Amino acid sequence: MVSPRPAVSALPAYRPGRNPADLAREIGVPRAVKLASNEVAFPPLPAVVAAISQVAGETNRYPDNAAGVLVGALAQRYGVDVAQVATGCGAVTLLQQVAQAYVEPGTSLAYAWRSFEMYPLLAQVAGAGSRQVPLVAGTDGGTADTHDLDGLLAAVDDSTRVLLVCNPNNPTGTAVRRAELSAFLDAVPDHVLVVLDEAYREFVTDPDVPDGVELMRGRPNVAVLRTFSKAWGLAGLRVGYLLAEDPGVAEAVRKTHVPFSVSMVAQAAAVAALASEEEVRARVAEVTAERDRLTAELRRRGQAVADSQANFVWLPLGERTAEVAAALESRAVITRPFAGEGLRVTVGTPEEDDLFLAAFDEVAAGVPAGR
Repeated sequence: MVSPRPAVSALPAYRPGRNPADLAREIGVPRAVKLASNEVAFPPLPAVVAAISQVAGETNRYPDNAAGVLVGALAQRYGVDVAQVATGCGAVTLLQQVAQAYVEPGTSLAYAWRSFEMYPLLAQVAGAGSRQVPLVAGTDGGTADTHDLDGLLAAVDDSTRVLLVCNPNNPTGTAVRRAELSAFLDAVPDHVLVVLDEAYREFVTDPDVPDGVELMRGRPNVAVLRTFSKAWGLAGLRVGYLLAEDPGVAEAVRKTHVPFSVSMVAQAAAVAALASEEEVRARVAEVTAERDRLTAELRRRGQAVADSQANFVWLPLGERTAEVAAALESRAVITRPFAGEGLRVTVGTPEEDDLFLAAFDEVAAGVPAGR
């Protein structure tokens, strides 16, 4: 009998957000609300729909493996050379490419925890070590929700090859500020690649949360990872990109790229989205305004919601998390629980968020106020 590698056998299955149509059928309601996957609620941009229609008749051909037009547009937008850009089938695949390029048995990845749930899986698949540095409280008396950059530095040793910094952090929504992140990057040894995972950068409203691309400049061991899945509304098409100060880093990531994995449709849609940046900014402004309203409503209900810089909010419910999430699902609202820790709630439309708040009110009697 054939068997996979032990490391693969031990992998937990990735758990995507539940399909709302399936839940609605299960509990016998016309509609369920999904606030679990950090998607934007807006329909695709008009220019994206037009671009998809235009290339649909060409999909009998392979896409441009180098994604030349998209890479050129990204290079122009960020003021970098095309050699500093790598594209991939979503930011998750680019993370996998980074792991394939830089870690192996005997080396290690380091990252904060809790953070993006794919990080430990990257190390496990590569057969590398995994150094998890617990989050710390971002406010006096608060729950652990913020990167401990000093702890991350202390975790670096001769085996460390990659440091992953999710900023803003998924799932807590918190972000580290410019001065501390700059000092951290200056202190990281030259042999360690720092990947600033900025999937939610477009939703940042705090001016003291730095743009990783600016911090990348002049630091050859720093790269920035971003995605079109969130603010740009292309979650269903899967396209992300990495920018590296050292073109050699981008080249190494491109070498582990699965050929043709960024489809023709995804490339055309991403280029069209970049050309629609003004409209995207307007949509993001609506999301962040709704985020502030949702945060205020939850705080009014006694919940300790940290200031989020992403398109979701974090409820530190501790041991009640799974129970609350199940109770919300029974009321046709899907959120993302992290058992024993907290609940991540995507910012939806005002109507969707009001449905969530109403459902939360029904179960809140058993939910302790946030610490």
